Amino acid sequence: MKIGFCMLLWTTSVDESHKALLEDIKATGYDGVEIPVFDGTPDDYAAIGRMLDGIGLGRTAISVIPNLDQHPLSEDPADRQRGVDYLKWLIDCAAALGADGIGGPLHQTLGHFSGAGTTEAEFDRAREVHARAGDHAQAQGQVIALEAINRFESYFANTQDDLCAYTRSLDHPAIRTMYDTFHANLEERDPVAAFIRNAGDIVHVHISENDRGVPGRGHVPWAETFRAIKASGYDGWLTIEAFGRALPDLAAATRIWRDLAEAPEAYYREGYDCIRNGWDAA
Repeated sequence: MKIGFCMLLWTTSVDESHKALLEDIKATGYDGVEIPVFDGTPDDYAAIGRMLDGIGLGRTAISVIPNLDQHPLSEDPADRQRGVDYLKWLIDCAAALGADGIGGPLHQTLGHFSGAGTTEAEFDRAREVHARAGDHAQAQGQVIALEAINRFESYFANTQDDLCAYTRSLDHPAIRTMYDTFHANLEERDPVAAFIRNAGDIVHVHISENDRGVPGRGHVPWAETFRAIKASGYDGWLTIEAFGRALPDLAAATRIWRDLAEAPEAYYREGYDCIRNGWDAA
């Protein structure tokens, strides 16, 4: 098991200005960080990778599909082609970064709604996009971990059961799933059982409190969660994803209207202890 922290708490664009912060994250005990991929070039991410190598931090990558003209579920083939091209760009950036894969809600434009649930035609269109992107990911040594997102942000496969049923129907080795404790808290009748049922399809885990604040301060059942993850034999990343108000656009997108901790350091220092102690006790 490896412990990570998502840099979206501070930025959508990591660079040398974050080096002191990254060094403190490393000193806290973290094995790595999750790097947002929102803009830039593969060369930019290769430079970030070199900086992380120097600090001694591993890495994963995270992104979203921001625009409707890249919507993988669109009826318009041109939109779907732009979606494939965008996913290929994400994969190229993650590979240049040296990431252990890229995750996120990479199945639809985030925050877009059709007014109904996902149709079979939309699932078919998604499979077409993901099969093509998956081939590129496999060639680049990357895995895309699709994330089950709550109904207020996405209408595509909100539960872990539904998302894993989708990826099993696609049956592509480079298209797998991510489990996020925040979204599971909203959508699953039994979040721990949802992980257990689908553990074989999960390649990445987001550790996120029910309010998206400091892990351990809310009501996510951490002891039961860590026991289930450990018992499954999972040996990948447990990455804290928390949000604050440092970035107004991101705060608006994640609906963060108040401070969730007294200082940013609380998220990664107390959060590290939540994972480390919880895992050791599991």
